[in-house]
Amino acid sequence: MEIPIIYQDEYLLVVDKPVDLPVHKNDFMPHDAPYLTKLIGDETGQWIYNVHRLDSKTSGLIILARSSEVAHHLTLQFERKEVDKEYLTIVLGEVPDKGFFDGKVVVKKKSKFKKDALTRFQRERLVQTNISYKEHTNVCLSLVRVMPDTGRWHQIRQHFAKNRHDIVGDSHHGDFTLNKLIKAEWGFSRLMLHASKLAFTHPVSGEKLSFEAKFPDEFERLLEAVQA
Repeated sequence: MEIPIIYQDEYLLVVDKPVDLPVHKNDFMPHDAPYLTKLIGDETGQWIYNVHRLDSKTSGLIILARSSEVAHHLTLQFERKEVDKEYLTIVLGEVPDKGFFDGKVVVKKKSKFKKDALTRFQRERLVQTNISYKEHTNVCLSLVRVMPDTGRWHQIRQHFAKNRHDIVGDSHHGDFTLNKLIKAEWGFSRLMLHASKLAFTHPVSGEKLSFEAKFPDEFERLLEAVQA
């Protein structure tokens, strides 16, 4: 599996994680299943530490550390909200030009415990489609830039679903009928959520680093395919 390395030095790496690749090993995976830290570790010949979370179904930028000390310093930046993060997503309906969602979200799968969360967004593009189902006729899809202030479990997915702007391809929180129609008609099944930008301070040099990932081909192809 090819994993684009956007930046690397002797302390850390920034990579563009492919969709459907877990960041680290978990108890639900087959023992020989691939995961990001192992693949990069095999490529670099050293132990690799993950710094922050990115769902396996979400593609895009993620920081990896070459030592536990560097990982610790980077993790503190996330905890202090010193890291700027942006995502791109394609969602159901006409999202406002800009705004935010601040409802509580559950903290993990199968949990009822909720915490405060804040997700800012800005609509980048609106597409009128020929998709009609149930009470929906010629639905719109919005390409949205998302800036989460907090980093809760599935926060972006939960917030958009709760506000009836389900993320296309979200099999956990989303609109299952819409997902099924898009897969059957055009073959798209991935979660349309991509970590597109990251900015943070290098834990050793103190330099401010900023990175932007390539716009996913699937996003552009979907938006072009569904237009009425």
